[in-house]
Amino acid sequence: MNAPFGTAQTFKLATLPAELEALSPPPLLLPGESLEKYQLMRQAIFAELAPQSAIEWLLAIDMVELSWEIQRYRVLRHKLLEHYRENAIAQSLHHIDLAGIPPEIEPVAVNHIRRNALNWRVNPTARREIEARLAAYGYDSNAINTQVYLQARDVFLVFEALLNSAQSRRLSLLRELKIRRQPRGPC
Repeated sequence: MNAPFGTAQTFKLATLPAELEALSPPPLLLPGESLEKYQLMRQAIFAELAPQSAIEWLLAIDMVELSWEIQRYRVLRHKLLEHYRENAIAQSLHHIDLAGIPPEIEPVAVNHIRRNALNWRVNPTARREIEARLAAYGYDSNAINTQVYLQARDVFLVFEALLNSAQSRRLSLLRELKIRRQPRGPC
C-alpha cells in the first residue's frame, strides 16, 4: 500500500470509476473548507489504496471521509484553543488590572480588559505589549497555557474523543482492506 506518490500512473488509478460515482456522496464541507484540498486528499487516498472492487471503493470513500473529519477536528480544536487563549489573557489581565480599583469603576475596567484581550488577538503590537505586561506580573506562556487547558478541558475532551473515534474507525477500515486483499487458501 505504499507506492510512490505523484506519478502519472498513481493518479490514473486514483479516479473513481463512473459506474461507482453514485457510491460517493458529494463532500459536506463547512464554510472556509476547501473543495480543492478535499479533492486532493481524496485523490491521494484513492491512489494509495488503489481499490479494485466496489467494496474496496466503498472502504476508500469512507477512508477519505474519516481522514477529512480528522483534519477538520484538528483545525477546530486549534481554533477552540485560540478562543480560550483570548479568555485566559482577559482573565490574567483581570487579576492585574482590577487589583485595588474602586468598585464603581470596575465595569469600565472590565470592558477595557475585554478590548485589550481582543487587541491581543488581532494586533501584533498590542500582543507584544500585553504579553510583556503579563510577564512582568509572572504570567508567562506556561501560566497562560495552563489557564487555556483548564478552561477548555471539557470541550477539548470532546474533540479528543471525536479524533480518537475517527482514527480508530480509519484503522479498522485499513485492517478490513488488508484482510480483503490477503490471498485465501483452499477451503
